[in-house]
Amino acid sequence: MKKLRIVLLLFILGLVIQSCKDTLEVSPTSVITTSSFWKTENDAIGALNGMYVDLRSMSEAIYQNGEQRSEIFQGGVFGVGTYNLIHNDLSGANPYHSDWTGFYRIINSANLILKYVPGMTFKSESSKNEMLAQAYTMRAYVYFVMTRTWGDLIIRTEPTEGSDAQVTIKERSPQAEIYKLIKADIDNAIKLFPNNNFPPGRYFWSKAAANALKGEVYLWTGKRLNGGPTDFNTALSALNEAANSDLTLLPNFADLFEYTNKGNKEVLMSIRYQDLDGPTTNGFWQKWIIDAAIPSNIDADTKKLIQPVGGGQGLLVLTDLVRKQFTDDDTRKKASFHEIYTYDNAGKATFYSTLCLKGKGLLTGGTRLFLSDIVLYRFADVLLMKAEAKNAMGQDPSAEMNLIRQRAYGTNYASHVFVNGTKIQNDDAILKERLLELLYEGKRWWDLVRFDKAFDLVPNLQSRKGQDYLMLFPISNTVLSLEPKVKQNPGYK
Repeated sequence: MKKLRIVLLLFILGLVIQSCKDTLEVSPTSVITTSSFWKTENDAIGALNGMYVDLRSMSEAIYQNGEQRSEIFQGGVFGVGTYNLIHNDLSGANPYHSDWTGFYRIINSANLILKYVPGMTFKSESSKNEMLAQAYTMRAYVYFVMTRTWGDLIIRTEPTEGSDAQVTIKERSPQAEIYKLIKADIDNAIKLFPNNNFPPGRYFWSKAAANALKGEVYLWTGKRLNGGPTDFNTALSALNEAANSDLTLLPNFADLFEYTNKGNKEVLMSIRYQDLDGPTTNGFWQKWIIDAAIPSNIDADTKKLIQPVGGGQGLLVLTDLVRKQFTDDDTRKKASFHEIYTYDNAGKATFYSTLCLKGKGLLTGGTRLFLSDIVLYRFADVLLMKAEAKNAMGQDPSAEMNLIRQRAYGTNYASHVFVNGTKIQNDDAILKERLLELLYEGKRWWDLVRFDKAFDLVPNLQSRKGQDYLMLFPISNTVLSLEPKVKQNPGYK
């Protein structure tokens, strides 16, 4: 695989690939037409890399939608900026999250590949099939993100290459149809991947990552769309397939997130950020990770962690509710966040705030570059989804749970052995384990919705039980103005 360092080619490709920014942004077919571009394998590789650049451009939106409505965050020393998802007070006028046009741009990039690559000549059929498999997986993943966010969606399986209203202006299809497409795309991808190997760097879709996605999709439909035991069994089979690849739990939890350890053997799929390759900052981490207003009366260890600050804004920090669920003997605590204390003249400590340690990025030339990768799937996540699927079918999830805890607690593991209980007890334990393991990784809101615990565990939703429309996001008024056949989600103004 070529790296994403093809700036000139991507600029040209953008004229074609950008064509699906939804109705208002759809332009007539570019001067870079199919007759002049989709000719060689290198053309297709450029388009493939462009698809991943489109994914990277939506990384912050993926995180916002998957994490910020949960109980994890509160406003930092600078307030919350525009990150008011934490209040769950949303409307079409103030959705406080991205609209869906950027996601449809990724889908359009995948659709272009799926349309033109089958008719192209490649050096090997295996390479062509792998490219198609990646496009199918990408389309499935993005539709999965979107349907969990907004429910019913416009289905686009052909690239938007013109401005014909019959093509560009469509109604939303029911969520059941969206999941039918997602599942079909995943199955097509898994059939096309030539083997279970990971591409270098693990930032391209692979068969193992597609199976991890399949496992999560079927867990979701098993719980949220009444798929029941059939879907749980499919999820478990897919997750077993994902685990049957070159994966391992790294012995030291903190090593997962080091800039120099990107694409390690716990990673199945990530969004790649690196110096001199695209943007030198990543809003996914910068706006809520490093706090630029740290007081002077802090300890030396904290100063070492935060200097130089490098522009981090500290808009969102960890809530006490979540922070206090970590025990001191859990190695994930010190690897996930640092507790900042201030000290008076007598040496008395007062808790001040937290500092996220999973997205420290790269220190170079006295500047912090927020270039930590965004991991979409890793082996610990697969193991915990396996535990969830097994428990849903009445099986014992102890093996998977204890693999996670053995690493987390090390020599203190004997005090934290998981013991199989009732389905409800196990689900509660699995959900909490996912919080401790996957904190800051863009998973928590989706977990709460899938386990049907959002109204129980998110403080500002506890008084709103019964308002089930809140499980979806409002559609922004911007989208509604561009899409005349799209209506607002029920419950929102």
